[in-house]
Amino acid sequence: MATTKPIDFSRVTALLRQRPRIGWLWQGWAGRGLLAGLLVGLGALAWFWATISGNAVTAASVGARIACSCHFVEGRPLGQCRDDFEPGMGLVTLSADENAKSVTARVLVLSRQTASLRAGAGCVLEPWGN
Repeated sequence: MATTKPIDFSRVTALLRQRPRIGWLWQGWAGRGLLAGLLVGLGALAWFWATISGNAVTAASVGARIACSCHFVEGRPLGQCRDDFEPGMGLVTLSADENAKSVTARVLVLSRQTASLRAGAGCVLEPWGN
């Protein structure tokens, strides 16, 4: 009859208790260059945040308004409404609510705008929050 050896978990638990060692990543010229690049990138993001955020709100607003008019006024499928977008609006995603007759456009996680069809007024954007 074959017997199996009991599993020794002491080595596994010892490895799991060790703290990860990533200090080597920041040593030398490569690590310092990586750190400097990361700081420059974060600084550029902070510097241009108002522009990036403004462009995202504008793209989401224009996308929602165009897609709402295209889908609910003209009666075209929502996927075909992307053909009416201006160049550079590739990050805008669309979703339609058929019951509420509204289209929501999103630009990544930066902005979300909704346009609704109103009788006599066409597609109107929801008010912006301050």
